[in-house]
Amino acid sequence: MQTALAGFALGFSLILAIGAQNAFVLRQGLRGAHVLPVVLTCALSDALLIAAGVAGFGALAEAVPLFETVMRWGGAAFLIWYGARNFRAAMAGGAALEVSGDSRQSLRAAVLTCLALTWLNPHVYLDTVVLLGAISAQYDDRLAFALGAMSASFVFFVALGFGARLLRPLFTSARAWQVLDVIVGLTMWLIATKLILG
Repeated sequence: MQTALAGFALGFSLILAIGAQNAFVLRQGLRGAHVLPVVLTCALSDALLIAAGVAGFGALAEAVPLFETVMRWGGAAFLIWYGARNFRAAMAGGAALEVSGDSRQSLRAAVLTCLALTWLNPHVYLDTVVLLGAISAQYDDRLAFALGAMSASFVFFVALGFGARLLRPLFTSARAWQVLDVIVGLTMWLIATKLILG
């Protein structure tokens, strides 16, 4: 149990930082659009990455430097595009939050965007795969450590996705959506800049 709690604490601390994936989940939660599939996509992706790290994939990623370079530049390009999309939405303005959710984005588009924000992010490999994988090696019961870290992902994404509805009254204003779009756009571009600068 102590090993599982250590995995949970480390997993939660790594995922807590504001990033492209978390911003997307928050936005989906505010809109009430495809929240469960998006939350499950994030949590299951994290679980796969944690399993890979604990199984030793981190060592493989370190042994093939080209993998990190390709992921870094591909991730930066995607984040620049996605950030620009948010800036464009902020400039265009927009309608206030509709309680029925955002019907403009299909389930397929939401899940694909979520997958791209997760799997094209090099930080997820460095943090979730390499770092978590390396730390798990210190524990005798690596399975318990991995299960603890996986549990943290499920708890975090469920809380973020479904807890976002508590902020809905604030987002009945079109201006609030413009501010959120600018914040998300800046977040994407800051992360992309960090990736480019290495």
